[in-house]
Amino acid sequence: MRNRIKIWYHSSATADIREFSIHRTLWIFLFFFAAFSIITASFVGYDYIKLKRLSLNSDGFNQTVQSLNGEITTQRIQIQRFAEEIENLKKLVDNLSKFEDKVRLIADIKQTSDSSGLIGIGSIPTDTLDPDLPLTQKHSSLIREMHQQVTQTKVAAEKHALDFEQLIKQLEQKRNFLASTPSIRPVNGWVTSGFGKRTSPFTGQSEFHTGLDISNAPGTKIIAPANGRVSIAAEKLYIGNLLAIDHGHGRVTQYGHLKEILVNPGQEVKRGDVIGLIGNTGRSTGPHLHYEVLINGTPVNPSKYILN
Repeated sequence: MRNRIKIWYHSSATADIREFSIHRTLWIFLFFFAAFSIITASFVGYDYIKLKRLSLNSDGFNQTVQSLNGEITTQRIQIQRFAEEIENLKKLVDNLSKFEDKVRLIADIKQTSDSSGLIGIGSIPTDTLDPDLPLTQKHSSLIREMHQQVTQTKVAAEKHALDFEQLIKQLEQKRNFLASTPSIRPVNGWVTSGFGKRTSPFTGQSEFHTGLDISNAPGTKIIAPANGRVSIAAEKLYIGNLLAIDHGHGRVTQYGHLKEILVNPGQEVKRGDVIGLIGNTGRSTGPHLHYEVLINGTPVNPSKYILN
């Protein structure tokens, strides 16, 4: 009986105390089985909780990665926009440089300092501005290039500011000279023949065209491009009704094929005054103005003396 464990319990049905016994080996087995079940359940529960946490962390990590990819894409777009703005800024500085050169040519003011500083600045590679580049490709080289170009463009812009300040002072000193220098378009219209070599519309032979042919409707008003005195107002054989204005300082402008001349020889004119009307007189293929600019008697390209 030592290998059995007695258990007494009260029976409510009979009001008697009853007894049953369990073999000790079975009791030990049940005890260890229960303990093993509890331990196993604990490990399973712990692993479940751990896996659940890992799953939550994984979801959070994926969201973080997606968020970072979105930020990288946004930053890349911003960098590319900055790169485009730098290119536009460089074009603006370059256009200012060309405008300054044109003003200096018209005003006969030489450049005393070095170039604008834009020479030697390359363009930002277009392949780095592709919005579809993989996110793994870094923009470090583009950023370095942008930084270098911003620095060089800033130096060029600062130099232009000083050059323009000097130019303005020189222009003020040459105000009278500039008022007598052709600088605006004498008439609106279409340039049908430029300055330089061309094939003659009459002979078919190569010839040198000494001015600009500007076409428009007959009777279109022609204005003086600068202050001056009318030196010629007469009809000529090939050029038709010809008008010439002496602006002083060796500068003369001529206007051919006019329908009508509205000023007289010796008359003073101001920039913007109406001096004649477009016509088709002389040897001409249609209504247009033949416009010439002469410097000390030599024809030059009139386009260089048109700012508007």
